Amino acid sequence: QVQLVESGGGSVQAGGSLRLSCAASGFTYRTYCMGWFRQAPGEEREGVAMLNSFGSTSYADDVMGRFTISQGNANNTLYLQMNRLKPEDTDLYYCAARRDPYDCYAGSRRVDYWGQGTQVTVSS
Repeated sequence: QVQLVESGGGSVQAGGSLRLSCAASGFTYRTYCMGWFRQAPGEEREGVAMLNSFGSTSYADDVMGRFTISQGNANNTLYLQMNRLKPEDTDLYYCAARRDPYDCYAGSRRVDYWGQGTQVTVSS
């Protein structure tokens, strides 16, 4: 059974930083696409940053240069380093994964597994 568990959310002032973590268990595929989505109340869930097993990364335009997606050495932990946070980054952030490593870009909505979400709140 695949489980994705996020942590690291919280409240921060604008300009600050947070690092989100996603612990993946039961997700043992050699090829994959994993990433982060975010969703505000009443809005669609949108891709923020994606990474695949080939080492390719993709970012949404509004986080490019501020957010960095990475993996732990054992590839069972996914991170999102968020710097220079803005109030508009306030959202519920979800970890996501799928087995297909292709078309792994921030605009893709194909996901096999979701985490439960972690709240990020940025105050001005």
